[in-house]
Amino acid sequence: MQSLNTCETDVYLADDLRSDLAEMIKPYKDEKVFVLTDGTTRRLCFPLIEDVPGIDRNRVIEIAPGDDAKDTDALIYVWAALVEGGATRHSLLVNLGGGMPCDLGGFAAATFKRGIDFINIPTTLLAQVDASVGGKTGINFKGYKNEIGSFKQAKYVLVDTSLLRSLDGPNLKSGFAEMIKHALLVKGDLLNRTIAFDILNPDMAILAGLVAESIRIKDDIVSDDPYEKGIRKALNLGHTAGHAIESLALKRGKPVLHGYAVAYGIVVELYLAWKKLGFSEELLRLLSEYIYKIFGRFEISKGDYTYLYDAMTHDKKNSSGRINFTLLREPGDIAIDTHCEREEVIEALEFYRQSYI
Repeated sequence: MQSLNTCETDVYLADDLRSDLAEMIKPYKDEKVFVLTDGTTRRLCFPLIEDVPGIDRNRVIEIAPGDDAKDTDALIYVWAALVEGGATRHSLLVNLGGGMPCDLGGFAAATFKRGIDFINIPTTLLAQVDASVGGKTGINFKGYKNEIGSFKQAKYVLVDTSLLRSLDGPNLKSGFAEMIKHALLVKGDLLNRTIAFDILNPDMAILAGLVAESIRIKDDIVSDDPYEKGIRKALNLGHTAGHAIESLALKRGKPVLHGYAVAYGIVVELYLAWKKLGFSEELLRLLSEYIYKIFGRFEISKGDYTYLYDAMTHDKKNSSGRINFTLLREPGDIAIDTHCEREEVIEALEFYRQSYI
């Protein structure tokens, strides 16, 4: 396996998933190794590791798929399964799945017996470049995304891009949105190379290289600010508006994939960047049209503006009752904690709504 030489978490690109995982869990076999997965990933991916020494199908904890299942009920179910399975403070939890099992499993591990080790094996593109790296864990609560959580670094993250071959188009694109975000956070040609990549007909060898670059960008930022006191807030580009859109979708009973919501949120927040910080209008238009082409649209009406704005007030980056955005002066020139007035946010939502009519 190849180390990505990241700072905060030991992230490895797998050469052989079975043998690499066997090496990682060898120190834990006497203390019981548990695997957390959802129904979809258990069917598609667990067979790839079930014969690894130390993995026992009787210690597989299966939860329902989908981000709307990332709640207190699922968390309690995982805790109970660990207790009933005889887990100790020295046990290991392997989170096999997309962003939801990595988020929830990380939080379960962070809180069980005041913290046990866990390994993330992300099986979706979104999880490989985002959810599995960086130490954020959590669950949704009262209709709000990741309202409850903690910081807890995985012992290891094992990335196998061959697992992405089982993904459908929407889930590939969902992860690609986070790669676009990461590319916006650095100077150079990565943004051009990213949006030139054909995610609809991906070359997996090229994608693996882009994934590695994306992980390094996130880890570099996290290593400078592991507890999100400063520059780590850069990673929230697109997320203040995006989480609000996700909440609205859940309220409608029609959830959208996280990356899609982030992509739509990027449009809203790049408009704010243009309005307040002089971000290029040409690039704003180009990226907006690109996002609508790849991700389609999430339809909102003027009647949704109040709900969306109120949802943004729950964002964890806010302070003193002020909504704070991560905005850009240009790609790689980041302005965290940029306050926007309600009228400016509504104007940005109107741009989003009108720009695809």
